[in-house]
Amino acid sequence: MNFPKKINCIIFDMDGVIIDSEEIHKKAYYETYKYLGVNVSEDLYKSFTGSSTINAFQRLVAHFNLDNNPEDLVIYKRERYVNYFENDPNLSLVSGVEELIKHLYNKGYTLILASSSAMINIDRVFNRFKLNSYFKGKISGADLAESKPHPEIFEKAALLAKTPKENCIVIEDSDNGIKAANDAGIFVFGYANILSEGQTLENADAVIHHFKEIKEFL
Repeated sequence: MNFPKKINCIIFDMDGVIIDSEEIHKKAYYETYKYLGVNVSEDLYKSFTGSSTINAFQRLVAHFNLDNNPEDLVIYKRERYVNYFENDPNLSLVSGVEELIKHLYNKGYTLILASSSAMINIDRVFNRFKLNSYFKGKISGADLAESKPHPEIFEKAALLAKTPKENCIVIEDSDNGIKAANDAGIFVFGYANILSEGQTLENADAVIHHFKEIKEFL
């Protein structure tokens, strides 16, 4: 897809794009796998990247034919994530993203957050790092009928921004998120975060390694 001629709205993913939280998510997931007594391969774990937590556990339960309720597993995993979130002093925003957010906001772009994380986790991040004032709206994939790679979240993000999809761009770090943007018909930057394991970004419309590269387009 060619870069849009006019941009009004920037849609951000959160984990791996705004906050370097992939490692604490992974620790929380693997503690849950240990609790369940299942051996989850790296390839299977990586296939969950970008999906909502409930979707990941629905797939896990089906894959291992477990009797556990996926919603109970979401709660178990979230408790462990919160423990890491609140007790890791090194948890930080992705390098350069705060500057990019402020730059785009000051230039008058509409900013929307579209994350597979639960809204409680989104709010936890936005409150800790004081990001709420820059964003017009936030959408949690956990509240939607479908999870990434389904395009619903980005279609709703454009509606929330009151902006035609052809005047939006998405910033994503996962293949599932990129497919969701592709299928929504929205130009997508693939951010090559070294902590986002196993993501090819091969279907992104452009790949960036630092957020300052986006300023060249906007």
